[in-house]
Amino acid sequence: MYKLFLTLLVCLLCTTGFAQDAIVYSPDKQLMLSVGVTNGKPLYSVTYRGKPMLENSPLGLLTNEGDFSTGMKFLGKADSSIDKSYTQDRIKTSQIHYVANRLTLHLENAKQKKISIVFQVSNNDIAFRYEMPAWNETLACVVEKETTGFRFPAASTTFLSTMMDPMAGWKRTTPSYENPYVADAPMHKANRAKEGYIFPGLFRIDNNGWVLISETGVSSLYCASHLSEISADGVYFIEYPSPKHNNGFGSSGAAISLPGVTPWRTITVGNNLKPIVETTIPFDVVEPLYLPSQKYKYGRGTWSWIVWQDNSMNYDDQVKFIDLAASLKYEYILVDALWDANLGKERLHELVKYAQSKGVDVLLWYNSNGAFNDAPQGPRNKMNTSVERKKEMKWLREIGVKGLKVDFWGGDKQETMRLYEDVLSDANDYGLMIFFHGTTLPRGWERMYPNFVGSEAVMASEMLVFLQSVRESEAYNASMHPFIRNTVGSMEFGGTFLNKYLVKSNRERNERLTTDAFQLATAILFQNPIQMFALTPDNLTGAPSFEIDFMKQVPTTWNETVFIDGYPGRFCVIARRSNDRWYIAGVNAIKEPVKLKVDLPMLAGKKVKLYNDNKSKVTYLKEIEIPKNGSCEIEMQPAGGMVITQ
Repeated sequence: MYKLFLTLLVCLLCTTGFAQDAIVYSPDKQLMLSVGVTNGKPLYSVTYRGKPMLENSPLGLLTNEGDFSTGMKFLGKADSSIDKSYTQDRIKTSQIHYVANRLTLHLENAKQKKISIVFQVSNNDIAFRYEMPAWNETLACVVEKETTGFRFPAASTTFLSTMMDPMAGWKRTTPSYENPYVADAPMHKANRAKEGYIFPGLFRIDNNGWVLISETGVSSLYCASHLSEISADGVYFIEYPSPKHNNGFGSSGAAISLPGVTPWRTITVGNNLKPIVETTIPFDVVEPLYLPSQKYKYGRGTWSWIVWQDNSMNYDDQVKFIDLAASLKYEYILVDALWDANLGKERLHELVKYAQSKGVDVLLWYNSNGAFNDAPQGPRNKMNTSVERKKEMKWLREIGVKGLKVDFWGGDKQETMRLYEDVLSDANDYGLMIFFHGTTLPRGWERMYPNFVGSEAVMASEMLVFLQSVRESEAYNASMHPFIRNTVGSMEFGGTFLNKYLVKSNRERNERLTTDAFQLATAILFQNPIQMFALTPDNLTGAPSFEIDFMKQVPTTWNETVFIDGYPGRFCVIARRSNDRWYIAGVNAIKEPVKLKVDLPMLAGKKVKLYNDNKSKVTYLKEIEIPKNGSCEIEMQPAGGMVITQ
C-alpha cells in the first residue's frame, strides 16, 4: 500500500507540474525567498517573519535567441555567501558591511539553452538578476522583454509615481521622473497609468509590513526599466522603455554581449519603515566602473536662477551670488542656463577667476543635446558627441570649472544610458563632477561612477516657483522623499527657500506656504553630496540670523542615517550624522500639529539646539536637554518642521 501511495504521488506531481523549489534565507533567518519552476514557468515568493510579502511572482526573459519564461526546466542550484565591507562618501552612510546568502538557480529552456538567476538575500533586502552564458557560437543577444513580476497580497496599498508620457510636457522634454507620488492608493485604480510607474515603488502590505521595489546597476550595457500598470491577475511587471522615448530613436530593449547579465532588481522588506529608509542595497551589489581622476570636493552652493530666474544670467547678478556663497562659506555657485549667450566664454572666464578669488568654485549648466527635445536654452549640442564634449571639457578644465549640471534627458533606452555613461566617464578624465536634471533615477551610480554627484528625478524646487498646486503640496511631497525617491539615490532638489515669496522682489506673489523650520529641515532630510540651496542675497539681512548661521554650518555628506518616525505623506523624522555631530530633522504634512515621543539615544543626556515653530508658525531657536533615557517629546506645526542638533 505504501509503495502504491508513493507511485500515485509521483504521478500526481508530474502531471501537475510540481514546483522544484529552492529556498534561501537572510542571515538573520527573518526573510525567506522561495523559487522554483511550475508547469515550465519560473516563480518566486517572499515572506518576512512568516508573513507573505510577494506571492507566486513570475520570472523570465524573452530574447531574440529564445524564450526563457515558459517551457523552462530546473537543472540545479548552487549556494554561497557574501561578506564585504566598503566605504562610500556620497550616500546616506559611509561605512557599509554587506552580508548576504546567495542562491544561483540553473535553468534550461525548451531549446536547451541555459540561463541562471542569481539571488542575494541580506537582512531586509533581496537583489536578483539574470545571467546568460554564451550559447555555443552565439556571442550576442537582444533582450526584448522581461516577464519578471511582483504579485503583492490583495490588501496591499501603493505609493507610486506615474511614468510621464514620452516627448510631452514643456518643449517635449519628458519623461523626467517629475510626477508626484500618491500615498496609500489601491493597486487596482479607475484611472490606469498607461506608461506604468517609475522606480522606486513603495507598497504597504496590509498590517504585515512594507516593500520597496527598485533596480540598480544600470550602465551603458542595458536599458533602464520601470513597473507596468498592474495586470488583470494582479502582477506588476518589469517594463522596458517606451519606443517613443528619445524621439523614437533607439531600441527599447537591451543588446548585450554574451556572457552577459541584466541589472539587479531589488526588493527591500520590513515590518516597519526603518529598513526602507536605511537600505543601502542599490550600492551593495554594484562596484566602481573606473577610478576617480582626482579627489572630488562636495559641499553647498548658491544659484540665482531658482528665484531670480533667466534675467539673472548676467555678470553683475552672478557676482552677487558669488559674494553670497563667500559670505555663507559655501564651496560653489551654479551658473545656470543661457550663460553662453548672456556671458560668453571670455566673460565667463573672468567670472570664474572672480569666484576663485572669493574661495568659491563654479559649476556650469549644459543642455544634454538637441536631438530628443526642443529646449532652446544653451549651451546645446556640446554633450552629445565625443568630439565636441572632449573639446568643451578640455576648455572647462583649463579655466577652472569644477562640475556640470546636464539637463533635459530623453528617456530610459540603452542609447541614453550610453550617453549618461559617456558624459560621466569623459568628465572624470577632465576632473569634472556631474549631476543630472530633467533625468532618470540614478541606479547605483554614486558607487559606479566616482564623479557622479546626484540627479534631480523628482518634482523639485523649480516647480514650487512655477505652480501654486505644488506649493500647496510641498509638505506632503517632502514627507514622501526619504521613504521612496531619496532612499535609493542622491536627490538634487535645489531647495531651502528663506524668501517668503518665491520671486526676486520677495513680495506679492508665489507665497511660500511652509515655515522656515520646515525649510531648514529639508536641508537635512534631502540627501545629495552637493546641495544647491535656494538662498538669495537679501536673506543675509532679511532672515533671522540664527537661520543663516544654521545654513552656514549645514553639512551635505553623511556618515550615518537612522529612521526615527513617520509615515509617507503624513510626517517624517530622520537622524543623520556628519562626523560626530547628529542632526534630527522632521516635517509635518498633515493639517493638525503632530505631537511625537521619539527615542534619540544618540543625544541622550545632551544639551542641544531645537529649531521649531510656535503655534503662529514663527520659527524659533532654543536650547533644550534630552533626557538621559533618550526619550524626547516634539511637536511640529502643519506645514512646519523641526531640527535638533548638537
